[in-house]
Amino acid sequence: MSDRLKQKIETIMNSRKESRFSFIVLLLLVFSYIYGLVLQLRSFFYRNGLLTAKKLPCTVISIGNLTVGGTGKTPMTIKTAMLAKELGYKVAVISRGYKGSASKKGGIVSDGNKILMGQDQAGDEPFMMAASLKNIPVVVGQNRFRAGMLVMKEFKPDVIILDDAFQHLKLKRDIDIVLLDHRQPFGNNHLLPRGILREPGSALLRSDAFVITRSDAGFEPSLLEQNKLLGKKPIFKSVHRPYVHKYVAAKNSLYDGEKKLAPPQEVDDLSGRRVFTFSGIAGNSDFRATVKGFGCNIAAFLEFSDHHNYSEVDRLQILRQAELTKVDFIITTEKDYARFAQRFSFPVDLVVIGIEIVFADGGSAFDTFISNRLAQLRKDPGFS
Repeated sequence: MSDRLKQKIETIMNSRKESRFSFIVLLLLVFSYIYGLVLQLRSFFYRNGLLTAKKLPCTVISIGNLTVGGTGKTPMTIKTAMLAKELGYKVAVISRGYKGSASKKGGIVSDGNKILMGQDQAGDEPFMMAASLKNIPVVVGQNRFRAGMLVMKEFKPDVIILDDAFQHLKLKRDIDIVLLDHRQPFGNNHLLPRGILREPGSALLRSDAFVITRSDAGFEPSLLEQNKLLGKKPIFKSVHRPYVHKYVAAKNSLYDGEKKLAPPQEVDDLSGRRVFTFSGIAGNSDFRATVKGFGCNIAAFLEFSDHHNYSEVDRLQILRQAELTKVDFIITTEKDYARFAQRFSFPVDLVVIGIEIVFADGGSAFDTFISNRLAQLRKDPGFS
């Protein structure tokens, strides 16, 4: 598939306005209809016991969403894992390991103290989580039950956090938390590949609680919160807060003789700086807007596809752009940095931006919800 066709399809999938009728739109609608039928059959089989979910011998919390793209599942998984650990539970994290070479076979990314896989094996999200989580093992595997049994054998946790598992009905979970992007919780209301919905909205009836992300987007929250699909289940509002995850000093600077700028400690320190930005994530335009929000002068922006595997050709392209634009900093995301860390060096200082989930009330309601549910599950394993 050519890059031009891919971009056109992505535009159609993400457009909130009804796209003008075309052969591509018709084809996407046909595939969406077929995909929807498959989902209905699968749901029917699980509801009627023709297919059954397997149960791990511990409490399982799933962090997921309804759409493709970045709603903040990875930082939310990290936050939930750390919370469960602070509450006194032994915790482990399981991720599919998308695009990692170890995904099919499965394996241990981190034992909680030492990272045992590189990004190529683990996938970028599991590698990021392994780097962020201390004393919390991270394991990958498409087969979450098999990965879970490996976790039980090696680490004997009380709680397993599943990253991006709302659609993984093969494994029973005790708490299902669904993230909804406040700006477009249901995309354009079309299933894949015509839209970005992984499942129809009715799937939300399976969930136990909702986290509304980017709730500072400026839209009226009641329109989402009053949606009947959310019912009276707990709803927690949150925002994505960017921070300087890492500062990587330049090597062999292109600008010898010029005054060295002090490394930024906070995103506010980037205000007024001339920067070159690149990213390969689901929300490239969101990241560009985030950097612009720092008050930066964006001299150029290079955009790659989600989960892009950076090559030497890409590095040279980035270097040429940085040289031509004469920037103070190169800025990228934590997720992108995980894909080329320790392989690339840059002649311009690199600023790596991370994202954390921050709750509107400081997190007290969410903390209480998790604490109460885990306590109840510990007393009564049959609690749901």
